[in-house]
Amino acid sequence: MEPRELGPENLRQRRSQEKAQKEEEAAPQQVPNGDTKHLDIITAHIQWKRHMEAMKSELLEQVHTQLSELLDKALEEAAYSFPPRLRNGLAKQANREKSSQQEKQKVFVERQSLLDELLDVEHFRTIYHMFVAMLCVFAVSTVVVDFIDEGRLVLDFELFIFAFGKLHVALFAWLCMFLYTLVVPYKALQIWTSCLRTVRFPKLFTAAVVVALLLCHTAALGFYPIHTVVSYKLGPASRFIVILEQIRFLMKSHAFLRESVPPILCAVSQDGKGHPPEFSTYLYFLFCPTLIYRESYPRTPYVRWRYVINNFAKVLGCLFYGYFILERLCIPVFNNMSKQPFSTKTLVLSIFNATLPGTFLLLLAFFAFLHCWLNAFAEMLRFADRMFYKDWWNSTSFSTYYRTWNVVVHDWLYYYIYQELVWLLRGRARVGAMLFAFIVSAVVHEYVFTVCFGFFYPVMFTLFAFFGVIFNFILNDKRTSPVWNVIMWTFLYVGQGIQVCLYCQEWYAQIHCPLKERTFWGIVTPRSWSCRS
Repeated sequence: MEPRELGPENLRQRRSQEKAQKEEEAAPQQVPNGDTKHLDIITAHIQWKRHMEAMKSELLEQVHTQLSELLDKALEEAAYSFPPRLRNGLAKQANREKSSQQEKQKVFVERQSLLDELLDVEHFRTIYHMFVAMLCVFAVSTVVVDFIDEGRLVLDFELFIFAFGKLHVALFAWLCMFLYTLVVPYKALQIWTSCLRTVRFPKLFTAAVVVALLLCHTAALGFYPIHTVVSYKLGPASRFIVILEQIRFLMKSHAFLRESVPPILCAVSQDGKGHPPEFSTYLYFLFCPTLIYRESYPRTPYVRWRYVINNFAKVLGCLFYGYFILERLCIPVFNNMSKQPFSTKTLVLSIFNATLPGTFLLLLAFFAFLHCWLNAFAEMLRFADRMFYKDWWNSTSFSTYYRTWNVVVHDWLYYYIYQELVWLLRGRARVGAMLFAFIVSAVVHEYVFTVCFGFFYPVMFTLFAFFGVIFNFILNDKRTSPVWNVIMWTFLYVGQGIQVCLYCQEWYAQIHCPLKERTFWGIVTPRSWSCRS
């Protein structure tokens, strides 16, 4: 290609590359014989110049993109000077382009978690120190109370032992689910890809593969973990490990297949050849802290092992924090509550007494999992996009809170449920798609609580699917006053108090008033409504 056929940017880039190549060829002639030190310096200088040229080309591309966006905005503003009929046509085209841009895939970029940035500020770090001091106070008060009541100075962690009962069974179940998720979905995709062009009826073959994979998923990721949890009578924390990992593997395998199948179909339709992604990318995806599959993610240059150890230590500290909250603020209150006569006054007082421990448990779950646990794995895997949450505490509406509390799960719900439904309905019934995503999330949350606690009490489903949906429309994004942030936190306090109070009541009612005869209505009816032992 002649130079006159190149654009200005490409011409400058080609000239700079030719100049660097000439300097590199001329470098050995400028170095005295045997002077390797000067040769290393010149080589490093040439490499540095190449690096700077690459950065220059990237910068020019970014400037070109920004200029294109500015020109598009200028054209939109200029369109208002056109006749109304032509203006309406341009507006419709702009709306179509805007809707197509909204349905684009998630873009991963290198960024820190918000709390890591805030903890660099001394004032915010002091708030963190206040929570650590409260943990110390809880520990000291527990030791003092045990010494006064029972004459001992050793902390009793029976609650820990009970909660993580039969942990080895839970870990074995996790290993089985992991190996299944690692092998079967990838192998099914590999078989489908290799046979897609050779079979006589590709649609029928695809349907057969889908049905077979669904049956395998139902057995390995459906019945098996539930059977393990119920048959071996695992502790509540061990149950949470199995059930949450069951859901995570289901979401991961769906994301992998959903993102891999369309490119394969496109490649097969073009040149008759399709290849599944590399196995290493799928293995990395199963461990990296995201539920959106990509063949590559932005990566950090190295691993900060001290940062990893600190985060795992914080997770352990949060577990002890939760233990002390349950031991000091929940168990003494709700242990004997089912033995007292029921009254509205007692219930209301118990709910408001549970708001403080409920809020503490919410903050601990957020900090331990969404910040410390995910950041630890992200650091070990050099996963650079650390936006696992946003500033949900500043939300002035519940719609903002739901989007920013858990970005990892929200992205999966948005891209693989909401956006898929909008696409199937051709852009109609967006409210219906949003409500369906809400219902799916509420059902999954209630499923987790039911299996892990061992009883059916749809408190979470009611708060999430009914009151959550109502507040999502009433307290919407139009509410921007700081007063609405106070209102949002008030509802959050009360909601956490209701959950802690009702679930603790039901837990002890199940212990104090066991069923004499296991019937359907006896299982699904909350025991705390009638238990007065």
